[in-house]
Amino acid sequence: MTPETTAPLPQRKPRVVAVGLHRLRSFFNELAPSYADRATVSVLDRGFEEAVTEIRAMAAEEQVDVLVAAGSNGEYLRQRLNIPVVLVRVGGFDIMRALGRARDLSNRIALVTYGATPPDVQQFNELFQLGIEQRSYHTDQDASDCVRELRARGIEVVVAPGLVADLADQNGMRGVFLYSMDAVRQALDDAIEVVRIARIEVARRERLNTILARLRDGVVAVDMNERIYALNPAMERVLGLSASQAIGSRLGEVAPELSLGDVLQSARTETDELQRFGSRTLITNRMPLMEQGVQTGAVLTCQDPAAIERVDRHLRARRYRTTSVVRYKLSDLVGDCAAIQRARRLAAQYANGEGTVLIVGESGTGKELLAQGIHHASRRSSQPFIAINCASFTETLLESELFGYEDGAFTGARKGGKAGLFEAAHTGTIFLDEIGEMPISLQTRLLRVLQEREVLRIGAVEPTRVDVRIIAATHRDLSTRIDEQKFRRDLYYRLNILRVELPSLRERREDLPVLLQHIVARACARLHVDRKAVDVLAAQLIEAAADYEWPGNVRELENLIERIASSVAGADARDIQLRELIPEIYATNAAPAATAELADRRSRVEADWVRKVLEECGGDRDEACRRLGIGRTTLWRKLKQG
Repeated sequence: MTPETTAPLPQRKPRVVAVGLHRLRSFFNELAPSYADRATVSVLDRGFEEAVTEIRAMAAEEQVDVLVAAGSNGEYLRQRLNIPVVLVRVGGFDIMRALGRARDLSNRIALVTYGATPPDVQQFNELFQLGIEQRSYHTDQDASDCVRELRARGIEVVVAPGLVADLADQNGMRGVFLYSMDAVRQALDDAIEVVRIARIEVARRERLNTILARLRDGVVAVDMNERIYALNPAMERVLGLSASQAIGSRLGEVAPELSLGDVLQSARTETDELQRFGSRTLITNRMPLMEQGVQTGAVLTCQDPAAIERVDRHLRARRYRTTSVVRYKLSDLVGDCAAIQRARRLAAQYANGEGTVLIVGESGTGKELLAQGIHHASRRSSQPFIAINCASFTETLLESELFGYEDGAFTGARKGGKAGLFEAAHTGTIFLDEIGEMPISLQTRLLRVLQEREVLRIGAVEPTRVDVRIIAATHRDLSTRIDEQKFRRDLYYRLNILRVELPSLRERREDLPVLLQHIVARACARLHVDRKAVDVLAAQLIEAAADYEWPGNVRELENLIERIASSVAGADARDIQLRELIPEIYATNAAPAATAELADRRSRVEADWVRKVLEECGGDRDEACRRLGIGRTTLWRKLKQG
């Protein structure tokens, strides 16, 4: 495409219609040629209703951008035509110059203006005692009456706009035209500027409307009277009105539930409000519109929660399809007990191979952590790691997520189809958590993936080859599931090749101190709280949970430490009662906690901790009390009890 075809077309020159009778018309005719390079200036020698009729006829043939007129004629046009009207304004200098010409003719002078006489002229007349009669008019009849009254008073010269000046001449007086050539020229310049600014505004609004039209969210803007002046197609659908029907109406009358009245009054932004509108639920945002620090209106946006949920699902789907970020390494499996050391050793050994791994352990023991650690230590570490919980989806959704589908495979299928998670994990690792909950019908399809290393999308006839390592995990006894005919025996043997068992927390109580140290440090760093205060409460937690079964395992321990650290962050540690904060621990261990042996052991632990803090403070008991959040009396008692 050549530059000539891509260059923007030249903009049409503004069309200005200068409306003037009598002497004003001659000024317009004289000045019009000098504007030929900037505008098309047409002079119309009509007044009032005749001018209105003529201008409407002209506008029907070609757009009229702006009118220039003066006095009562200009006001008449402004009230009856939907075209900008620029009035020829009379300045103080124009009046003084006209009065000077009138003084050369006679001392009996009257000044007649359309509307009120300028205050500075009145002050000037009174200050210098010029004796000038001052009158004003609004209609033709006012003008005629004014001229007859001035003649009766013996006025000889009338300084006035063209209509009154001509009437003065007709009644035997001398009329001096009030307007100057400079005032007329300024009005024409102002008219051209009005067109320029209007075109900028039109272009801006067209760009804005183009943007709004492409938004899925509904958007409506109102002025300070809450009258709608812009809305996009999405908002038209929300309101059930077309733009032509809505624009100019008050939003509070069209849709009271969506009113912007409060925002217009308070200039306060309201975001993410869930509200009903008819049969729909919308998420709304209300914001004031500010221009150069002044509020000029408000805007409302409406979102469909279902659309937000779809986008959220899409983003989450894309995130685990396209990223290979793994947060954990094998070293993050904290603990020194024999079972944990064995699990780390086996995991490191299995990471060097390609076989399917089955991780067995109760919920909260760290099965996904171990799976990520294996992936991180394997040759696939730079490739995707995708995790899915098989218990979190319905059968049909789990099938489409794992295996994908072809275009048109079922009603609602995405155009172009969708790759499943096995395809997304190609060259990487897929972690199938809670494999024991997978529906039996899908276990057959999974078995084929394990045997043939290929995936058949829903609705497809040709399989897709995949290079993916599978790590599965379960808290179920799969042998029992097989006996219950809820798990395929052949799939179990395919999965149970490289097996790692993770012990429960109650089976590795000796790891509690090191686990506690690791979890407390991480929680305090994340929440920016005092580590020493959390350590004291954590030590009390360990004592209270001496015989606790830890049904939630390490995850439960992390949650309790999170609860403690959050409480320390928001309150004085001295006010925290652990029994109230974690009642589940004390409820479970009410009887053991009441024994003298356990109480004595708790006292010794507290005393040892107090001595350690006191030693760190160089024997400064006040500092030790501050760190521990206790008083000196309590400090003395705990040292004595130990």
